[in-house]
Amino acid sequence: MNKKVLVILGPTASGKSELAVRLAKKLNGEIISADSRQVYKGLDIGTGKITKKEMRGIPHHLLDVADPKKQFSVAQYKKLAEEKIKEIDFPIVVGGTGFYIDALTGRVNFPEVPPNKLLRNKLNKLSKEKLFKILKKKDPRRAKEIDPHNKVRLVRALEIIAKIGSVPPLGNLVSKWEFIYIGIKPEDLDKRIEKRVKKMFRQGLLKEIKKLKRSGISNKRLKELGFEYWNPTEENLIRNTRRYAKRQMTWFKRNPPERPSGRAGKKIRWFKPTQQKEIEKYAS
Repeated sequence: MNKKVLVILGPTASGKSELAVRLAKKLNGEIISADSRQVYKGLDIGTGKITKKEMRGIPHHLLDVADPKKQFSVAQYKKLAEEKIKEIDFPIVVGGTGFYIDALTGRVNFPEVPPNKLLRNKLNKLSKEKLFKILKKKDPRRAKEIDPHNKVRLVRALEIIAKIGSVPPLGNLVSKWEFIYIGIKPEDLDKRIEKRVKKMFRQGLLKEIKKLKRSGISNKRLKELGFEYWNPTEENLIRNTRRYAKRQMTWFKRNPPERPSGRAGKKIRWFKPTQQKEIEKYAS
C-alpha cells in the first residue's frame, strides 16, 4: 500500500499553515512546505513564514534551506521534498506554489537542459510581457500553464525550448497523493490579506528588506524573489498580494489533478478554514 501524503494547497493568507498544524497535531504528522519563497533564509516576515510559536512543536521541513542570493530550482525542491516524504510517517505538504506541488506529485517533467548563460542574459533584458509573448508563439501549450508574471520561469521555459523545441507537458498525477484544497470566498480572502500585510509592517517588514539589501541582495534579485517593491507601503503591498493570490487561484483552477490514466480526475476538494470536522474526516 502506498504511503498516504496529504497536500493542503490554496492562496496566500487562506489559513493553510494553521490548518496543517492542527491536522498534524491530530494525525501525528509532519509538515513539508511547498512555498517557493519560504525556502530562502532571511525571508521571514515578507513571505508570511510560520514562526516557531505557531508551529506548536510540529516539525516543519523545506523552510530556510536556500541562500537568497542564489537560484533555487524546482528540481532541487522536488529532490529534497521526496527525501523528507520517505523519512516521515505521515507527511503533510502545505503551500501555495502550484509549480512545486505539481513537481512533487509527478505532474511536471524535468528535461536535462543545462543553463545557457548567454541566452539567459539576453532574455533577462526583456520584459515579462515580451517574454510571455515569445513563449505563446513558440509553445502555446506551455504558455497556458505558466505564470506569466514569473520571469525566472519564463526564461527557463524559453531556454528549454531553444534546446529541445518545446517544454515537456505535465505528467500524470501519481495515485498515492491526496489533495485538500482550502476554498476561501474572495471577499474573505481580501480581508485576510489586508490583515496579514498590516501585521507584516508591525513586525518589521521594512527592517527585514533593508537587512536583505545590506547583505548584498540587489533590487533586481528582491523583485525575482517576489518583492515587487523594495520600499513598500501598506497600500501597494496589499494590492500586490491580492494579485499574487489571484494568480495562485488561477493556477489551481487551470491545473486540476488527473487520474494516472490521464483522464480528468476527481475535483480538488474545497473547504473553508472553519470546516475543521469535515476536513479532519476527509484527511483521516
